Amino acid sequence: MNRNIALIGNPNAGKTTLFNLLTGTNQKTGNWPGVTIDKKEGICQFDSEQFNIIDLPGIYSIYESENSVDMQIAKNYILENKDDIYINIIDASNLERGLYLTNQLKEQGIKIIIILNMMDIASKLGIDIDVELLEKKLSVKVLKFSLSEDKDISSIFTIINNLEKTTTVKTQSSNKKSEAEELLSASFYSEQAKEITSAVVIEKKIGFNLSDKVDKWILGRWSGIPIFFTAMYFLFLFSINIGGAFIDFFDIASGAIFVDGLSFLLNQINIPEFLIVILANGIGGGIQVVATFIPIIAFLYLFLTLLEEVGYLARAAFVMNKFMSYLGISGKSFIPLIVGFGCNVPGMMATRTLDSHKQRITTVLMSPFMSCGARLAVYALFAAAFFPVGGQNIVFLLYLIGIFFAIVTAFIMKKALNDEESEFLIELPTYHRPSLKNIFINTWNKLKGFILSAGKIIIIIVALINITNSIGTDGSFGNQNTDKSILSFTAKSITPIFSPMGLKEENWPAVVGILTGLLAKEVVVGTLDSLYSNIVNEENNQENDNTEFFLLDSLATAISTIPNNLVDALSNLSDPLGFGVLNEAKNKDDFAKSQEVKLSTFGVMVSYFDGKIGAFAYLLFILLYFPCVAATSTMFREVGRNWAITGVIWSTGLAYVVAVVFYQLATFNQHYLSSTLWTTGLLSLLLISILLFVKKVRKIDSMNIPVIMEESKCRHC
Repeated sequence: MNRNIALIGNPNAGKTTLFNLLTGTNQKTGNWPGVTIDKKEGICQFDSEQFNIIDLPGIYSIYESENSVDMQIAKNYILENKDDIYINIIDASNLERGLYLTNQLKEQGIKIIIILNMMDIASKLGIDIDVELLEKKLSVKVLKFSLSEDKDISSIFTIINNLEKTTTVKTQSSNKKSEAEELLSASFYSEQAKEITSAVVIEKKIGFNLSDKVDKWILGRWSGIPIFFTAMYFLFLFSINIGGAFIDFFDIASGAIFVDGLSFLLNQINIPEFLIVILANGIGGGIQVVATFIPIIAFLYLFLTLLEEVGYLARAAFVMNKFMSYLGISGKSFIPLIVGFGCNVPGMMATRTLDSHKQRITTVLMSPFMSCGARLAVYALFAAAFFPVGGQNIVFLLYLIGIFFAIVTAFIMKKALNDEESEFLIELPTYHRPSLKNIFINTWNKLKGFILSAGKIIIIIVALINITNSIGTDGSFGNQNTDKSILSFTAKSITPIFSPMGLKEENWPAVVGILTGLLAKEVVVGTLDSLYSNIVNEENNQENDNTEFFLLDSLATAISTIPNNLVDALSNLSDPLGFGVLNEAKNKDDFAKSQEVKLSTFGVMVSYFDGKIGAFAYLLFILLYFPCVAATSTMFREVGRNWAITGVIWSTGLAYVVAVVFYQLATFNQHYLSSTLWTTGLLSLLLISILLFVKKVRKIDSMNIPVIMEESKCRHC
């Protein structure tokens, strides 16, 4: 049976570095019971033995901050696993703070090894620690390390083997898990830590250190904001532009293998057509959608991990905290929201850097209102058709409306979660050289988590949409984006629901666009183009020819997109959000050519929508409604089922109310009575829903039921 080793220590003390050093890529990430906080475990092989390594959340105390989920997780783990070996990682440059936790751990009567990390930084700061005296004071074995540089871990396991032979004496207080334990005051442990530190540390005055000099600029009143936005610009450039240059490769390659290739292969062996639709168009199409998110998520986490390793991420949160605190969230939330303008999926995943889970929930629910790059393609199509002059102003207005409703969401969540404004405490780690191994391991683990967790949900939903888009009402197949598919039939049936926002019954293709937009918002463009052009020319609906397929040619095409896209990305360094497409929208011929849209589509759109008012109402709905499948599945993973469903209902309901109210007010002089009824009715319903929601969540919160908890699954699983 493998022995368990738990890593425990303050945030930024080096736990993750040691975890990666011990386990390499042999890691798995799950959730701690009942909550959505990541539980990282790994296997370490040393000599002939295997060890289970558990990375506990970073904490400062196991007694204080009862509302801290991280603290409760660590405390519960210790109480339930007394026989484990605990490696307490301490930042040598902040010894007193680390010993505050160490003294509490000793009270638990557990086997402890202390690793003094960042000895190189402590030395540069003029801090010299008498390790032998520290061992005597604590009666615990202490090792000195600089984990970012030291790779020899054999000394750790030598001590572990010796520690296994000893008997740990449990103190009286450690046997009790009740009030006596909680009454131990913070000052008692603080005094202990201070006394030991003063005895074992010799501190030499070295004047102004490098971190202080750099922080004068990074945290400066006038320089901090420009530096922050410069960092965010490069984050966008790296994740969205450079990472986006690889999207076509993943899209074409995965489509060639899992959709076209699989379909061709199944046809060759005479598999029934309905199975081909399910396996190739359905499951294969789902895998293709997941694959397209791989590069931007990988590049995003690569850059975020680099910023974290260097020590800038915490400082960025500090710089933006004053503004964000008005919304009831911390400065750390600003980065995920900014990332959301490129893509909501990595933006939501970036909320893992947030310490407060209430703020994490709020930020995730705000994220869908950050208008992503995929929506921009839809805006550009409508700008070309309806707003050839001044289209950029319409698009900018949509972005502002999205930000406005994100702020509204934050205020509602602040009231609902009763998250009163508190002091913002954040540790500013010392600047240090990043570990490339840590960066790549952390990036890989987060990317793997997305593929294995969110990817499953994406594949299932994409499969359902693609299958209903392919199967006709007569049972035939190959009806994608035609009026004969089950999806189109469904859209025709529900089109009257959208009539209050200006969609006429004959404009059912716009509703199909809304439904296929659940896959990804850029799919709306292809759907509308296909359906509207078929209305003009029915013979455009040609059957797929699956008689020939060349996998190597498709893969070669996929590879050839990388250098071309990289050149385009580097030539558009000043436009990380891709607003350049709006210049093309001023000329329909140029736009149709660049976006592969038929010119006839523009004329049909103009005749089917109720002018500019109807088009803008539709854009409002596209801006605010149900996030795409990938974003929704990410919401489920990050904040749990209940909050994800809440987010979907809130965004879609809000989209309907805003689109209908805008259209009714804009056409008020055409139908006074119905416009009045629709406007007052929907606004009243929205207000009542918000008040009931706030009341319900406050009631749950007042009963001390954690609002961040997942719905419990089968207790027998």
